[in-house]
Amino acid sequence: MAQIIAVANQKGGVGKTTTAINLAASLAAAEQQTLLVDLDPQANASSGVGLDRSTLKYTTYHALLGEAKASDVVCNTPLSCLQILPATADLIGAEIELVSEPNRETRLRTALSEISNNYKYIVIDCPPSLGLLTINALTAADSVLVPLQCEYYAMEGLTQLSKTIRLIQRQLNPDLVLKGILLTMFDRRNNLSHQVSEEIRRHYSDRVFDTVIPRNVRLSEAPSHGLPVLLYDIASTGAAAYLSLAKEIISTGN
Repeated sequence: MAQIIAVANQKGGVGKTTTAINLAASLAAAEQQTLLVDLDPQANASSGVGLDRSTLKYTTYHALLGEAKASDVVCNTPLSCLQILPATADLIGAEIELVSEPNRETRLRTALSEISNNYKYIVIDCPPSLGLLTINALTAADSVLVPLQCEYYAMEGLTQLSKTIRLIQRQLNPDLVLKGILLTMFDRRNNLSHQVSEEIRRHYSDRVFDTVIPRNVRLSEAPSHGLPVLLYDIASTGAAAYLSLAKEIISTGN
């Protein structure tokens, strides 16, 4: 059975999709069978691994609505151990269409149950909101990874996300845990980055990953080439950081 990790933060611009893509790719590079689930209507995770969204017959929208099996939605990527459940902008409609549907919060869990035994890890890229799509992800997941940027308002919204996680634990998924907080966009030349990092580690101690993701031009460039950073520039500091994160996750075994 796969470990299912939801990459979530309702605050935009924190490196959430970058983390989902590159963590999944790095796990795959370590020869761990991995599935990336694009649950964001912006569908950047799909284009970020080189998919042409205009050619897709089925997407996560169809899986959530019960119009296709997850096994019919899965697509291959340039990495042999990485597959993806892709998305398009159609996913915007899912939140509206699911509102009146039974078991609306568990649609993703049901869809993934068909294929989860095929993978060691399933990484879900959540939208930057705490709506029904994110609730589906948290209900399906074993754990939550929270990217947090090393900037002034770093902890803004973390309290609300924590409340949502507790609500999901009480009502829908009692086994959900916080896998960890990942510091992103760290600029070692910037005193503020160091201050924010120290503050977050002081407040959350062992719940913060040792790995820190730096600000890195290659990380920003890679999506425009439809590649995870380790395929775009394996020698970059961004690639090294995400490979380190994957190693940290694999080594902890949780």
